[in-house]
Amino acid sequence: MGLLRTIFFIVLFYYILRVLSRLFSPYLIKFVAKKAEERFGGQFGQFQKEQQEAKSKKEGEVTIDKMPKTKTSNKDVGEYVDYEEID
Repeated sequence: MGLLRTIFFIVLFYYILRVLSRLFSPYLIKFVAKKAEERFGGQFGQFQKEQQEAKSKKEGEVTIDKMPKTKTSNKDVGEYVDYEEID
């Protein structure tokens, strides 16, 4: 009797979950689409802002937005060997 009762509750839970997912999935999809649109709009707005700043600069004016902190080089790569090809 306990096994049938457990199977009944599992099936009941499955069908309730299906019905609820059909009811709430449009709202969930709208929410995800709205978040993606905000994220894309923020990135696009930042790009437009940079473009307008570039237009407002005088011709020939040089600006540096960001300087690299350190130059990275890998000293452990090996030794450079200068060679000549012999025919």
